[in-house]
Amino acid sequence: MNRTAATNVLRLLDKQNKFLFTKHDLRKWFPLDTSKTFDAGLKRLVKDNFLEWVCHNVYLNPHAQSMDYGYTIEHVAKILRRGEYNYVSLESLLAEYGVISQIPIDRLTVITTGRTGEYKTKYGVIEFTHTKRPVSEIIPHLIKDPRRPLHIVSKQIAWRDLKRIGRNINMVNLEELNHED
Repeated sequence: MNRTAATNVLRLLDKQNKFLFTKHDLRKWFPLDTSKTFDAGLKRLVKDNFLEWVCHNVYLNPHAQSMDYGYTIEHVAKILRRGEYNYVSLESLLAEYGVISQIPIDRLTVITTGRTGEYKTKYGVIEFTHTKRPVSEIIPHLIKDPRRPLHIVSKQIAWRDLKRIGRNINMVNLEELNHED
């Protein structure tokens, strides 16, 4: 993968509003490169700031016009658990709703049908918590905000999730939780 070819591919993807990729996504654009050549080219692109390594085989085009700075960490979470149902919940969402006093500014808490895991990125820590609930129970509670890449849920569902997985519930302001918006 040479710089010119990579630049052309990144421009094309940017026009499609794509600024975040897995290594596998990028590999599809350079099928003739050997694994060794592709890996060396990827490493060089990161070193020369054409791409930014985010975490575990995830890369970002820092020059993309389509980059969504407000929700970059949610885009990363979405790509890490592609093909699974994911939604922002627990402390992250309860903080947004203003029902907990401690606001997790460097952590995104996500419920997923995929694996539990934690990823440290320059955009913050993404904490995935697996749910065994069937998809048929999850879907009716999802809320799609058109500005966000991930779904959210109501504060009551986020509260239920917090209790269900045994997190610290003492920080929740119950009066604010039960207040209708």
